[in-house]
Amino acid sequence: MAAFDFSSLSPDLILDGIESTGLMVDSSLLALNSYENRVYQFHDMDKNKYVTKFYRPQRWTPAQIREEHAFAFELAEHELPLVAPLKIDNESLFTHQGYYFAIFPCRGGRIFEVDNLDQLEWMGRFLGRIHAVAAQRQFTERPSFSSEEMLQQAQQIIAKSQFVPKSLSLPFFTILEQVIAIASQQYQPDGEIRLHGDCHAGNILWTPAGPHFVDLDDCRTGPAIQDIWMMLSGDRQQQLMQLETILTGYEEFYRFDSNQLPLIESLRTMRVVNYMAWLCKRWQDPAFPHNFPWFNTEKYWEQQILTLKEQVSALQQPPLSLVPY
Repeated sequence: MAAFDFSSLSPDLILDGIESTGLMVDSSLLALNSYENRVYQFHDMDKNKYVTKFYRPQRWTPAQIREEHAFAFELAEHELPLVAPLKIDNESLFTHQGYYFAIFPCRGGRIFEVDNLDQLEWMGRFLGRIHAVAAQRQFTERPSFSSEEMLQQAQQIIAKSQFVPKSLSLPFFTILEQVIAIASQQYQPDGEIRLHGDCHAGNILWTPAGPHFVDLDDCRTGPAIQDIWMMLSGDRQQQLMQLETILTGYEEFYRFDSNQLPLIESLRTMRVVNYMAWLCKRWQDPAFPHNFPWFNTEKYWEQQILTLKEQVSALQQPPLSLVPY
């Protein structure tokens, strides 16, 4: 299990940490939805609104966090609407009482509508611009999307947790091994670039001026399709229409390699399995039993067996194609 400790992260420690950067806080702390890190909104003495993120200890190294920040600054320099951290005295990563943290300007907006084709085309242009910048260099500290980490290692975490009920252990791990074997064989990426990495609707806020991202916490190296497939929803025909709409905008700025389309279901499998492992790994954190009360129940693991069976079927179907199959 990954070691972590938020037990000493008190409001006073957070306030002292923020004020150690020179910002003076003139409000109480408002906790925002975040399970991996601890995120709070506050106002300074001039009534400017900020968000501070205290990173989960031992998840990322300081060098990996700084590389995340550097990527955000690089995108911002190209006038991409992504919320980059504040620099104070030329530093964006701060430390206080053993915790690393960053401070961001607070940017609001409404949730991105995944079924809105106009917004999808806009998002396509946005992603094309991001990937055009991202492809110019590589991460040196951040990891890549890998089946080893997100399938094999995730399987080991689930097994070691002993959360799967004994009555469901055989059917669960049988179908898990099957889906991992197929997805691992299918996941053969080529032409990897730097990515946002977690490009779902919750990380995209919409304003009258258009979209902006608020979180690069999961940025990694991987195939460009990873930042696209998570915006697809509905049945196959709906997904094809959404994909074509996204790529209409995307290819104005960056060429999409259609050979990556067969990676969608293996990437989806990696997300499904890794999510189960993440819940197992973080269950010691008091925030998780409170926010995920349905986890670690017999009903939950029964549902995961059904989900994995559906994923086996999806992996065996012809991939999405931009030309008739």
